[in-house]
Amino acid sequence: MKFLDQCKIYVKSGDGGRGSMSFRREKFIEFGGPDGGDGGKGGAIVLVAQDNLNTLIDYRYQQHFRAPNGRGGAGRNRTGAGGDDLVLRVPVGTQILGEDGETLIADFTRKGQRACCCAAAMAVSATPITKARPTRRRAVPISAGRARRRGCGCGSS
Repeated sequence: MKFLDQCKIYVKSGDGGRGSMSFRREKFIEFGGPDGGDGGKGGAIVLVAQDNLNTLIDYRYQQHFRAPNGRGGAGRNRTGAGGDDLVLRVPVGTQILGEDGETLIADFTRKGQRACCCAAAMAVSATPITKARPTRRRAVPISAGRARRRGCGCGSS
């Protein structure tokens, strides 16, 4: 059995989902306005201490970890789904150091202890924050000759 007591891993939290640019369009709603939903929140990297592990051999061959991204928003103010958190299991007694090798990020001293290594990225909102302006509509009279050619609907054309 190989024993590995020090390793270097690269982690990245998930990106937030894309917002949706959508406008409400219905038959009897005159000024619909924007109704796009926000994107979902990205996933975070969470480290958990477990007592049944005694080595970091799992991180020797896979050093890059990336949490899933959030889903995009949709019309009708529907917010996208958030990305799941990526859980990395480490043995009790592990110390997480920063890239410089001196900054202590987390110290796992007991079973079940959790630390968030990379916070999740927030979602993006693509809905414009503008007020709908009314448009002027001119009433255009239909001439009697045009109505006669189309038929008035009474059966006598």
